[in-house]
Amino acid sequence: MTERTPEEKRASVLAGIREITAPDEQLLEDARAKWNNCAKPLGSLGLLEDQVVSLCAVKGTLSPDIGTRTAVLFCADNGVVEEGVTQTGSEVTRLVYDQLKLGRSSVNRMAAVAKAEVLPVDIGMAPKGTGNIAKGPAMTEDALFCALYEGMDLARRLTEEGNGLLIAGEMGIGNTTTSSAVAAVLLGKDPEEVTGKGAGLSVEGLAHKVEVIRKAIDVNRPDPAEPFEVLRTVGGYDLAGMCGLYLGGALYGTPVIMDGFPSAVAALCATRICPAACTAILPSHVSAEPAGQMVLEAMGKQAPITAGMRLGEGTGGVALLPLLDMVLAVFEEAYTFEEGGIEPYREL
Repeated sequence: MTERTPEEKRASVLAGIREITAPDEQLLEDARAKWNNCAKPLGSLGLLEDQVVSLCAVKGTLSPDIGTRTAVLFCADNGVVEEGVTQTGSEVTRLVYDQLKLGRSSVNRMAAVAKAEVLPVDIGMAPKGTGNIAKGPAMTEDALFCALYEGMDLARRLTEEGNGLLIAGEMGIGNTTTSSAVAAVLLGKDPEEVTGKGAGLSVEGLAHKVEVIRKAIDVNRPDPAEPFEVLRTVGGYDLAGMCGLYLGGALYGTPVIMDGFPSAVAALCATRICPAACTAILPSHVSAEPAGQMVLEAMGKQAPITAGMRLGEGTGGVALLPLLDMVLAVFEEAYTFEEGGIEPYREL
């Protein structure tokens, strides 16, 4: 099969985005009604009920199948590492990628328990990493749309292979710096408000990281009203790939679970590009990074898991899977008020 040109990939991405529609409101109502007919106090499974309602609406059925699921981990390197904003060097990205391929990393072990597959994707590891955002744009426009295309096409292929649910994860040294830069622009926040220590910076290292992000925003001057431009100038290939996966999930009717901070920032980009994609994106946990909660709130989302997690690699997303399996079992199999001979609860 002939490889598509960058121009063809750009056209495919834009055409796909135009085809994304908001979920069927009737299905949303039907799913809520089904929950309310389960013999339990109304809304008593909290945010997990909301997740099931979203699954039903996106998949177009009151019996959503998520038995086959894959954590897609976009691995990429970031030129901003040369500014000394990380504790380790870019070589660690490939070392972890190799362990992911061997099935030995943290997410592999968690996924085995949660009955999920793990798919590491080299979307831009060194020497193909992005430019240093403190000196200029992260990538060209062609490179951006190629990364978005790869994410969207992976959503298509994995859906065609029978996946009912995907997880957007990442691995890339330096990507909390790029994620904080994107978050600062899209949220209209000072970099100091949205930047954390990442994998373990000192107080002095954190202050330097903030100044590098300020410099990157000043050098590139991205327009917060233009999410493509924000991704291109101060983002990264991993963020663009995840953004594409979210958009592809919405297009092909396969919900995608957010992981931690970079994954959530990519989701924010996707919802700014296409608000209709929002229902297809499920939050998993609140990242321990300073902007973790801010990004969720900007999308109008609440995460079921609050555990101080900050590992990445899709681990937070995978941690949500057993909870979804359990709550879906209630949704599908629990007895109704009528079957139990119980007077239904009413909203008061």
